[in-house]
Amino acid sequence: MNHPLAPVSLESIRAPIVADLGRVDDVIRRRLDSDVVLIRTVAHYIVGSGGKRLRPALVLLAANAFGAEGGAKHELAAVIEFIHTATLLHDDVVDESSLRRGRKTANAEFGNAASVLVGDFLYSRAFQMIVEAGSLRIMKVLADATNVIAEGEVLQLLNVHDAATDEEQYLRVIRYKTAKLFEAATQVGAILGGAGPEVERAIAEYGMHLGTAFQLIDDVLDYSGDLHETGKNLGDDLAEGKPTLPLIHAMRAGNEAERALVRHAIEQGGKSDLDGVMAAIQRVGALDYARECARGEAAIATARLASLPDSACRDSLLQLAHFSVERKF
Repeated sequence: MNHPLAPVSLESIRAPIVADLGRVDDVIRRRLDSDVVLIRTVAHYIVGSGGKRLRPALVLLAANAFGAEGGAKHELAAVIEFIHTATLLHDDVVDESSLRRGRKTANAEFGNAASVLVGDFLYSRAFQMIVEAGSLRIMKVLADATNVIAEGEVLQLLNVHDAATDEEQYLRVIRYKTAKLFEAATQVGAILGGAGPEVERAIAEYGMHLGTAFQLIDDVLDYSGDLHETGKNLGDDLAEGKPTLPLIHAMRAGNEAERALVRHAIEQGGKSDLDGVMAAIQRVGALDYARECARGEAAIATARLASLPDSACRDSLLQLAHFSVERKF
């Protein structure tokens, strides 16, 4: 068994739930069925695009850590993946993105209209499945989470091209937009496993802090990642005018010329200022600052697992917190 602080891979993290993840993939294939060919085509394209399946894995790891039995965990892990996929489809349209995970986005491949409408299908299919699961508690957790994610999307839209966005505003966006679904995934798993209220709250907080760490590192990788590993072009966030933490810190710690350059880059978008922005980010240590913030979030996440009983799934949750900040993709 890996020590939580040893170098870890997604394969080792997934090891205790490999069979369960296979059953989740079976549910996904079955539930994507539709008489409308375009829905099947687009949904299979995006769901099968090589994602990490982190959010379904969180449902399974949390559920199994508390001894959950039965097929509900596979259905609800698929629900989480459908909600996540719907947000990606809508995100890429809003951001006018052309590349995700190293391949064309669905909107680039099939058009904006198809992407938005298939995203709607995935949301509504997810809620059909939630109703079938028959738990009002789980229904409330996922309905609330989906609503908060939508609020996060709108908050991010308001921040685009706004160089006055500060760290607090930025963190609010990622807690809503990204971390909320991580939180919901772990909470659903805990509910399925019959965890007590305090432990359920602790593991939900684990998910929230883990999701925040993940997004912080995603934002770091936008200025330091490799296309072959991240599947994204360098500087995509800058091109979209998104004031992420590396830019916010560069504005705060940079000199007058650097602040003016970063402000111009955020307000105008595009990549014409990318080289200068990268130089400013490097000089003030903005990527190191963002990484340290991510490590702080991961440390809080780890601490929230203290009340879980020892198990391979608990070890995987610990390893996932470590992986979230040390990954290159």
